[in-house]
Amino acid sequence: MYKVLLLVLLITSIGSKSQTLSVLNKGSHQSDLSMIGATVSIVSGADKPVYLSTNNLGEIEFKNRFKNQQYPLFITISHIGFITQNDTLSVPQSKIYVLEEKAYLRDEVVVTAQYAPTSIEKSVYKVKVINKQKIEQMAAVNLRDVLSNELNIRLSQDNILGSGMSMQGIGGQNVKIMVDGVPVIGRLGGNIDLSQINLNDIERIEIIEGPLSVEYGTNALAGTINLITKKNGKEKFKVGVNTYYETVGQYNIDGALKLRIGKNIFRFNGGRNFFDGWNPSDPFIKMKTIKTADSTRFNSWKPKEQKFFKAAHSGKALKFNYRFSSDYFREKITNKGQPRAPYNETAFDDFYHTDRWSNNLNLKRNLKKGGRLNMIFAYNYFRRQKNTHYIDLTTLQSNISGNASDQDTTIFDLFMARGTYSNSNDSSKLNYLLGYDFNVETGYGKRIKEKTQVIGDYALFSSLEYQPIKKLIIRPGLRYSYNTSYSSPLTPSFNLRYNIRNYIFRTSYSSGFRAPSIKDLYFDFVDSNHDIQGNPNLIAETSHNFSGSVVKTILKKNKIIKITASGFYNNINNLITLATNGGNSFSYFNLDKYKTLGTQAQLEFAVNRFKCTFSVVYIGRYNSLSESLSVNPFSYSPEFRSNLTYEIKKYNLNFAGFYKYSGEVIGYYIDDNESIKQNLLGDFNTLDLTVTKGFIKNKIKFTLGGKNLFNVRNIVSRGESGVHSENTGSVSMSWGFSVFTSLKINLNGSGIKKTNKLKNDESKN
Repeated sequence: MYKVLLLVLLITSIGSKSQTLSVLNKGSHQSDLSMIGATVSIVSGADKPVYLSTNNLGEIEFKNRFKNQQYPLFITISHIGFITQNDTLSVPQSKIYVLEEKAYLRDEVVVTAQYAPTSIEKSVYKVKVINKQKIEQMAAVNLRDVLSNELNIRLSQDNILGSGMSMQGIGGQNVKIMVDGVPVIGRLGGNIDLSQINLNDIERIEIIEGPLSVEYGTNALAGTINLITKKNGKEKFKVGVNTYYETVGQYNIDGALKLRIGKNIFRFNGGRNFFDGWNPSDPFIKMKTIKTADSTRFNSWKPKEQKFFKAAHSGKALKFNYRFSSDYFREKITNKGQPRAPYNETAFDDFYHTDRWSNNLNLKRNLKKGGRLNMIFAYNYFRRQKNTHYIDLTTLQSNISGNASDQDTTIFDLFMARGTYSNSNDSSKLNYLLGYDFNVETGYGKRIKEKTQVIGDYALFSSLEYQPIKKLIIRPGLRYSYNTSYSSPLTPSFNLRYNIRNYIFRTSYSSGFRAPSIKDLYFDFVDSNHDIQGNPNLIAETSHNFSGSVVKTILKKNKIIKITASGFYNNINNLITLATNGGNSFSYFNLDKYKTLGTQAQLEFAVNRFKCTFSVVYIGRYNSLSESLSVNPFSYSPEFRSNLTYEIKKYNLNFAGFYKYSGEVIGYYIDDNESIKQNLLGDFNTLDLTVTKGFIKNKIKFTLGGKNLFNVRNIVSRGESGVHSENTGSVSMSWGFSVFTSLKINLNGSGIKKTNKLKNDESKN
């Protein structure tokens, strides 16, 4: 554990009317910088405590806070993730406080579904946090990379539609994915393509399993994943460059620039990710070659190019802290066809272009007595274009296919306005939150019924936290929404948190709701690999979720042991899923009943610079189709995960290993003869190892590692494998074992040069 130096300078005299307090943060490889958001409680005589929080410069000024300021002053200094210290000042003086970091809480500050930013241990929800350190250790490029190691999450892969997921045994269409609280749009095949969500500007990822429909509405039935972007920081300027190479043919580069000009902060970042395609027959280290007119032009994993750029500006105006960001992403997937018989001189190539443009304005204001106002205004644009070209492989001449069905453009956009007012005060027994959430999504395209469809969802929601005793928090919540396509039910929730000694108990009930999307209702997706039809007769899903957990934390000198046990149960009515229409055509339909349940156990152990995590989950899935077969109503699947990290601080070296076992999954489907059949996806193991070396006080970091050391490529599939026109008996999962290197360069300047002044003032006293 490293220590954070908090230098507190109190400029006072007997009878003075003001005091200035400055808090500095000194990391293991940083010069002294101001610590923002440190909380200081001051008690003078019989007066009530005064609670203050350091500003963007790490300073506090207060005047006439007490009727008769008198010594001794009783001071408490705290910050999320650090051990609180108490002190008594008998006379005006300067003093240095050193707070030790709580290793098990490093970076674990959560905002998703919270009244105010809080530590993970104080949240009424059981929250998983994937922090920046783990993202760097995994050398994760996109959301798919980092979620591949998470327990209770299963990934799927379609080399045209991209990477999907399930959570708690429920499909990805019921998982809400957000960036800074703004939903990501553009679902194809029911899932957001996780490989399109880059992590170059992400500070941490917060995951809450189970419905958050009260807070975030539709699609938050199985769980919520909120990606938190990098914010202001303390530096006056920062420049960073990241490069990444992987032996399968992955070449990435991105850069970032941050400037602080007065009270305004500007951030710019952008980059390019390029993957040149992969086949099982490819050599371990690919060399760049041109192969146009032979059979090797076809790739199992399609060549892909991604370009992205983001600009953000934050500052303060009209007593509001504001942040505006605009993020543009473009992807091109190239699906080269096999040369056509009899002479292999022509081929059909498909090109898929995806454009995302996300704009977000966030306004925040802290009010008196713990009040907080938070408003988000967003516009998201998604465009997916598919073109088929006829290629002459002898002349390399390319022409658009004359078949109109080979060309398609689909557009979705979302207007969103969300606002909350919360009252959160540690000294109050009753805190509350009031909010509104307005969403209007529009779909355009020739494959959408009547070429344009609009769905509006307008909601009001509220919750309150009642703390009858210090150790107990009770939070009920309720959401009312009006949907332009469906009658929405009232959505309630109830959460309870109780801590005693070193135990934290949580239990909850949540009702979930998902209205069918434009894609489910009206969109037809047909190409050489897919035939998926929308169904305008769908009805909305509803669910009931029960969950509970207990966490025990043991602190012994330099050792930390954290034991977690949890369980969940989901009962879903009218689940929207895919079924065959006959042949290779599929359509969405409402499944009568679907249930999942599971138990999970986790052990976290940390001593000095060594940390390890062992966790296991056992998930059961019930599908009403199984009632027609002589099988158990629930089919069970285990998962196991182990993560280990070790840091040699003297040499600035960090070693990390990430292992996960995913057990086989049993499902059910209706075949071409309208008979109910069972299918199975086999089990598999994954293992990644990395070593990171820091140079020049961590301004340069070099990472070397191996991914998928068990060389998993395809997993066994018995029965129908999905929505593809071909059933190969296996499902694509990964491109096999690979080695990667990553180089990160970060240069920054403090811009807050108060350390020497403070030390000089101290020496004069």
